[in-house]
Amino acid sequence: MTGGGPWAAVVLAGGAGRRLGGTDKPALVVGGQTLLERSVAAAAGAGAAQVVVVGPRRDLAMPVTWTREDPPGGGPLAGLVAGLAALEPAPDTLLVLAADLPRVSSALVGRLLAGLEPDADAVAVVDAGGWVQPLVAVYRAGALRAALDAVGDPRNRPVRALLERLRVTTLPDEDGAADIDTPGDLARWRP
Repeated sequence: MTGGGPWAAVVLAGGAGRRLGGTDKPALVVGGQTLLERSVAAAAGAGAAQVVVVGPRRDLAMPVTWTREDPPGGGPLAGLVAGLAALEPAPDTLLVLAADLPRVSSALVGRLLAGLEPDADAVAVVDAGGWVQPLVAVYRAGALRAALDAVGDPRNRPVRALLERLRVTTLPDEDGAADIDTPGDLARWRP
């Protein structure tokens, strides 16, 4: 549990969308909203004190702090490093969301925040197949920073490299926080 204190969010909106033929995934519209708008709205609606979006600037009606990973396209771990650096003041608790989640919601974010156990470093969504989603998770910021430092150079490293360095509990994916990676994934969300 976050203890009700201020928390912040980092939304990772970089990447090349290679498995979707180079499509800008955060700009995809599902149900009348872009995927980026959905992730930002979920964080803001749940009460984030600050939302940092890591990726190229896009038109967005909601107030966010923009930053880029170094180098641009350097992967999600590099994005997390950039997102953490852009937070002021540094929060104790951090929500991390990908920007390709068609059903992410403030309710799911609230469940994650409530599910962060006192002796855990993070809580992440787990799907029915047992796949832990490190980009639909809440982290203790200090533990996340230490894990990132232990990983070393974050460029082009998988986010899953963090999980082995953290005490992670899981939350069943009851809200459909599946991501869109392939044309088949996208077809499921578009009529």
